[in-house]
Amino acid sequence: MLLFLYLSGIITIYGATADSTVTKIVGGLTAKEGQFPHQVSLRYENKHYCGGSVLNKRWILTAAHCLSQFNVSKIAVVLGTVTLDKGGDVYKVSQTIPYKEYNSQKISNDIGLVKVDRDIEFNDKVKPINLPTENFKDVGSYVTLSGWGKTSRGGSIPNKLQQIKVKVIDNKKCVSMFSLIKTPITDTNICTLNSYGEGACNGDSGGPLIKGDEQIGVVSWGIPCARNYPDVFTRVYNYLDWIKTHIKEDDN
Repeated sequence: MLLFLYLSGIITIYGATADSTVTKIVGGLTAKEGQFPHQVSLRYENKHYCGGSVLNKRWILTAAHCLSQFNVSKIAVVLGTVTLDKGGDVYKVSQTIPYKEYNSQKISNDIGLVKVDRDIEFNDKVKPINLPTENFKDVGSYVTLSGWGKTSRGGSIPNKLQQIKVKVIDNKKCVSMFSLIKTPITDTNICTLNSYGEGACNGDSGGPLIKGDEQIGVVSWGIPCARNYPDVFTRVYNYLDWIKTHIKEDDN
């Protein structure tokens, strides 16, 4: 599901360049219409390149690497469909805000906001996701990832939205599994790991990781695809004050 950029030939950010291969969830299931009404497809020059989630009538949450160095006028937000090639409502983008301390080399603070140019119309297929009310630390529990990332490494992007249950692992274990990679794992990250053949892939970047009706993570990076390495997410809870500061004027 994740869109990865290859860093040093190993790590990929799930969806960071307009020309990078878009990926989907490996080992997942096709989502039903309206099952993930917060799910967003970010399009660059009319092509899906990253995921996102609806926060309120004007704001979308995504990854910073989906926004930095992209021409705002060429980005669009599509809501209300699980199918890439039909349906949904299209919104133009008026503003993008990558987190001010986002570091593309360390892939740290990989979170950002997108503002659309008109109010989003909510219905059964388009609804906002709740922000987390507490810092999620339930290691060993299963959470849900959704996106249009590839279903296999080197495979094609799926037309239908995919979903998968993924298992949260301890950050210390995550660090040990990436011992040969210099990209740091910190308290601002959540790591998940299923069995070989299940997980994120190119095209999922910026998409939501949810527990119940709350979004706890944003797809950031990993080693593609589903090769028995963890997928790494930005922990939303750590950025609540920043998010709320920007979206509060439209948060009713």
